[in-house]
Amino acid sequence: MTLMPGTVPLTELLPPAQRGGYAVAALSARYRACVRPALEAAQELRSPVIIEISQRELGWFGLTPRDFRDALEAAVRELDFRFPLALHLDHSFEPEVIHAAIEAGFSSVMIDASAQPFEENVRQTRKIVNYAHARGVSVEAELGKLTTTDKLETEGDEALYTVPEEALDFVEQTRCDVLAVSIGTAHGIYPVKNPKIDFERLESIRRLLPDTPLVLHGGSGLPAETVHRAIALPGGGVSKMNIATDLENALLAAMDGLPRMTSAELDALDPELRAQGLAAVRAEARDKIENFVRSAGRAE
Repeated sequence: MTLMPGTVPLTELLPPAQRGGYAVAALSARYRACVRPALEAAQELRSPVIIEISQRELGWFGLTPRDFRDALEAAVRELDFRFPLALHLDHSFEPEVIHAAIEAGFSSVMIDASAQPFEENVRQTRKIVNYAHARGVSVEAELGKLTTTDKLETEGDEALYTVPEEALDFVEQTRCDVLAVSIGTAHGIYPVKNPKIDFERLESIRRLLPDTPLVLHGGSGLPAETVHRAIALPGGGVSKMNIATDLENALLAAMDGLPRMTSAELDALDPELRAQGLAAVRAEARDKIENFVRSAGRAE
């Protein structure tokens, strides 16, 4: 098995971002048809980019890792895309899904055992790291638990946050390449304008892990100034920013507010209506690359 041609692991993509004071947008395209407009945005702005999908999204949208890889490979070929690119499996919990993604040519995978006790998270992560590294694939892991946005302001959320000293121990024990941290962001769209982010905690993690790229999940809906502060920490802040819900919301809103559908159902829509939605995805991805993670022009 080999990586999809034209893709690289996160170990090649993220260190330049950490040194350069920007982040790389990890765009969860979700639908097969949305892969190309996300890639077009990166090409137009000459930006490195990560195209990703999670285990749950594969199920929601009726896709396999091979389906998603084939969509990206076709877009790369049609666009003659030549900028730094990673194909990443986001939050995944079952080794079989991770193995299937690696078999399909993904250049990076994420094992999310963050719901487990610390030692079990270490055990599961180390097992995936050994498997992936033997095949040239990078591994993202998570420590701490991201909430969902309907629980943002509930009492005790801090108990879910990443403990800096545990982060150091975790990375040393697992040898994961990239660490997703929990500092107050959440999956989904935020009900408050600017959720409270624990920047002191993020700074502490960075000091203890100066060479490990850090990831912030839950980028959709965050104010740009919050993202910019997270990226610009001393020693290099967050270098991978996950964006999913904003892309899908842009797609559906541009198609007269249609509800979520499978990837095949999107493919079967009226071409003009689908084109409206895909143009909105491209515009949203451009905005995130240029104004959110500030990676425009960084491919050079």
